[in-house]
Amino acid sequence: MDPSARATFNRHFTTEKYEGFLTRLNDGLRNPVLFRVAETPVFLADDFRDKLMAAGEGIMDTILQAGFKELTERSIPDKWRLPNENAHPHFIALDFGVCKDADGRIVPKLIELQGFPSLYGFQVHLGNTYREVFNIDTNKTIYFNGLNDQSYFDLLKKTILGPYQPDEVVLMDVNAPEQKTSVDFYITQRYLGIPVISLSDLLQQGDQLFYEANGQKKRIRRMYNRLIFDEIDGDENIFDKVVDIRQPLDVEWITHPNWFYRISKFTMPYLHGDYIPKTRFLHQVTPIPTDLENYVLKPLFSFAGQGVIIDVTADDINNITDPENWILQQKVNYEPVVQAPDGGVKAEIRLLYLWPDGDAKPTLAINLARLSRGKMIGVRYNQNFDWVGGTIAFMQR
Repeated sequence: MDPSARATFNRHFTTEKYEGFLTRLNDGLRNPVLFRVAETPVFLADDFRDKLMAAGEGIMDTILQAGFKELTERSIPDKWRLPNENAHPHFIALDFGVCKDADGRIVPKLIELQGFPSLYGFQVHLGNTYREVFNIDTNKTIYFNGLNDQSYFDLLKKTILGPYQPDEVVLMDVNAPEQKTSVDFYITQRYLGIPVISLSDLLQQGDQLFYEANGQKKRIRRMYNRLIFDEIDGDENIFDKVVDIRQPLDVEWITHPNWFYRISKFTMPYLHGDYIPKTRFLHQVTPIPTDLENYVLKPLFSFAGQGVIIDVTADDINNITDPENWILQQKVNYEPVVQAPDGGVKAEIRLLYLWPDGDAKPTLAINLARLSRGKMIGVRYNQNFDWVGGTIAFMQR
């Protein structure tokens, strides 16, 4: 981490300034931000930024290799496999914990990855608000690869809109206005001009989809998909009430739902490198390691940390009836590198890639960061703490 930038920020930080930051952040939004936003951004040192980028490149090499689709066929549950899958995902997110290696160096370690969108709109608003309120040095940026606000949004438009007009592309989630991430939906709408709709708003005629606007039916050419099937998996009758989006429909998915599974925890055992924790499918683990305190057990088909077993025992492993659907992953120990006024805070950095049609490979574009004092990153582990929550990393231009 960048100690000089941290010292400068902390020296000028006040609770009143943070409260003013939250007011500015929510000003003009359709609804206030529904998740905790941290008191501070993260400041990356050049060396750590370069390690993050190198780690990401190594993972992209695996995703770009011939046969990746065949390798990940088993990752897609039959119940949620959709037809008309495209050649590549349009969004990739890589989550890295900030850790310390055996030699005492600060290094990134991959936690999870997903072929699914993240807060591509909100993060720009968040970064700009931190910069304005806390007077962040103009030589620092939230972007990679030389991008700025204008070129970033050009790339985002190219990815999401493609050749279509904004009213031909919809951002869709199961119940969009009520999602905790809805702030991102409406900021994206502001930047791109696309409508935000819920699953129940979809109208079907033949194999075509429509939505209603101002009393008129509008044809949907592209669906910027924000729906995670786990959110509707518990409702067995969901598609009796809404359009069954698993049909062969004449619509482009940005990104196709199958990629949510292909690029996920399922991919971890196929990744190798200095910044990748050792990971194996549980049914391939023989014998059971004697140092289970150094491992974490994760179900493949869950999200938001559900079902993860942190303190693993041999009984936990022996009691699992579908070991092919679990991974045993070397435990990643976060280092509390972000200095708050009352001590260190752990950090996680998410690299966000965009891959529009026509590009040979994804572009590392922007980032998301999360701060934690709890046992794990996430809201449920950080109740009643300060200097935790969602944030963004700044780095030297």
